[in-house]
Parts: sequence; structure tokens; C-alpha cells
Amino acid sequence: MQTVWLILLIIFAGVEGITAGLVSVWFCAGSLVALIATWLGAGLPVQIALFVVVSLVAMALVRPMARKWVQPKLVKTNADRILGQEAVVLEEIDNLRGIGQVKVGGTIWTARSTQDEPIPKGTLVRVERIEGVKAIVSLAGPTEKEEAATTP
Repeated sequence: MQTVWLILLIIFAGVEGITAGLVSVWFCAGSLVALIATWLGAGLPVQIALFVVVSLVAMALVRPMARKWVQPKLVKTNADRILGQEAVVLEEIDNLRGIGQVKVGGTIWTARSTQDEPIPKGTLVRVERIEGVKAIVSLAGPTEKEEAATTP
């Protein structure tokens, strides 16, 4: 069984070395402990039990810690705050001429419309998304709460 555990250890380590994420490092730990158990004279059921237990414990301990290092941290910006917010058009929005500004949350944004028609100054719009430094807006209709309040 020493040969089997050694081969499994090498395979799991090779898979871990080839992949970019943590895929089989816990099985490496389990294989190593099972290999050591064979050297100490443990029977096959004990080796298999050690392999399973050590692999599960390693997975439970290593995976949560590794996620912090592997997954990128998303940094929210102020731009995220304006999504879905209502804004007032300060300068007519015309996609064809490439002009338009809105004021939302006390900040002035360059704006473009989701529609092909110009939106006049003073109109109330809603920020749908952000593309680069431009707020993409649509005409503000009633909100879901307002619609629910007016529906009998």
C-alpha cells in the first residue's frame, strides 16, 4: 500500500501544481498521512479512514483561508451608489451630438440616454448603468412603490 499512497500523493501534487486554484492540496495531506500510517504498520481500513478524515479536515481548514487570498477584493466606488437613482438633466442629453449632463446625489455626471431621442434640460431621469465616466440614463417613470400605491 505504500506504493499506492505514494503514487496518489504524486498525482494529487501534480494536479495541484498544474491548476491555478486549490483543487487537490487536501488530498495531498490525506495521502501523506495514510503513507505515514503504512510505515507505522496500520491496517488498510485505518489508512483509508485517515486519508478521508485528514482530507476533509484539511479542506475545512484551508479552503476558507485560501478564498481570502485567491478571490480578488471588490472595491465599491461612489459610482455604484448612483445606480437606480433619479437625476435631473442639467444640459440636454443628445446621443447624436454627444452632449448631456445630469446631477445625481450632488455630483454632476456626463450623461447619455438609453433612447435615441434627446432628453430636454430639467427632465427627471433614472441612472441605469455606468459606462466609463458616463451615466447612462432613461426617463424616470413611477417607481414600483408608486405603481403599487396607485393600483387598486
